[in-house]
Amino acid sequence: MAIIERFTLMRFHVVIASFFCTAGIMYLVTGGFYTWGIKGGYDKTTYEISLPKPLEADLGSLRDFASTELTERKIEFPTGKAKVKNVGTSFQLEWTGSNRDVILKPTKDIMTAKLKIKETTFYRTFVQLHKAKGGKAFKFFAAAWAIALLALFGSGLALALQSPKLRSPALISMGCGFLTFVIFYFIS
Repeated sequence: MAIIERFTLMRFHVVIASFFCTAGIMYLVTGGFYTWGIKGGYDKTTYEISLPKPLEADLGSLRDFASTELTERKIEFPTGKAKVKNVGTSFQLEWTGSNRDVILKPTKDIMTAKLKIKETTFYRTFVQLHKAKGGKAFKFFAAAWAIALLALFGSGLALALQSPKLRSPALISMGCGFLTFVIFYFIS
């Protein structure tokens, strides 16, 4: 006898699959295209800023400075995290999000900085969400999607194992899928 009634398992599987279908399509399309280098684009604007003192490679002060400049220009902050990245012998602040990326970097003139605002195109916004560059709300949604995906695999496998006609093909397919994954892992 099955631990969970077949109809209950099917209903669970259908409701979860239907609810997360949109998210699944978004991750499928953006992940598939990203693999082939299709990432979407940006509309870029660059500002030269006179500095009261030279920039330092300190995350807090760079983010504060970028925040002030964005506020003065009435530009919303990126939804993701900021980091300081070393570039050659210099550095830059990279602050990414689903709708925009911000780069703040010193120039050859130590009293001038460049602030680059990269507004995401429609498609690039979805790529950024796929890459976990969205705000906290979308990160919770993405975590729920990951749990739902595991539940879908589990409920689908449970449904197959409950059916005598599907049990053997499901186990063979799962074994072949595992071996294929291992092979591609080692040859990549």
